[in-house]
Amino acid sequence: MSRLSGKVALITGAAGAIGAAAAARFVTEGASVFLVDRDAGAVAAVAAKLGPAAAAHAADVSDAAQTEAYAAAAVSRFGGVDILLNNAGIEGAVGPRIDESPIDAFDKVMAINVRGSWLAIKYVAPYLIKRGGGSIVNTSSVAGLIAYSGGSAYIVSKHALVGLTRAGALEYARDGIRVNAVNPAPVESRMMRSIEEGFAPGAAAAAKTAVLGTIPLGRYADVDDVVNLMLFLASDESRYCTGACFVVDGGITAA
Repeated sequence: MSRLSGKVALITGAAGAIGAAAAARFVTEGASVFLVDRDAGAVAAVAAKLGPAAAAHAADVSDAAQTEAYAAAAVSRFGGVDILLNNAGIEGAVGPRIDESPIDAFDKVMAINVRGSWLAIKYVAPYLIKRGGGSIVNTSSVAGLIAYSGGSAYIVSKHALVGLTRAGALEYARDGIRVNAVNPAPVESRMMRSIEEGFAPGAAAAAKTAVLGTIPLGRYADVDDVVNLMLFLASDESRYCTGACFVVDGGITAA
């Protein structure tokens, strides 16, 4: 039997590498997926590949009215929501120290990564309650558990998602809603290319080599490494897991 048979999953950041891969896997496992991203054309293309089990919606996740609207649209399209994958996120400026960092860049990262996830829970959780419970999965990062120099806004935002996960787990436990975080290592994706270039302008390959030196398994994660864990947390197989951070990091946090 499919692991998400009959479930409805709402996925933010659905046009990105992880979001699109999660959408495809969830559909394969029997779910209907409502895909949200600020890039209307890209998210529509992802949905088109998945067929009638998928619907696309363009929205700025940091905007309260747009978040309330996409939550309602998901219910209108599929009849309810069982799974929220809070996956939208940006890396922001990479490289400068805190005193050298633009304030507006910090605010943008916090607005999308933290406010966007908080708003999603605010407006989607009531629909999960109406279904008798469900699963919320927040995409954090190893940067939500450890730190490094030159990425303060991103690190702060991903640590905040750990707090949001723990607070949400306690607030919604009696409603049958589980809230967990996935904390990936660097993933082969556009975001990592941006981060590598930010750390070493013009020498991104050298930056990647340096990052790989911190990973005991010696490689970046691929999207399936992350999506496999997201699928577990979205499914009833993780029915006794809540308020936890699940690392998929090649051993970084063990070092």
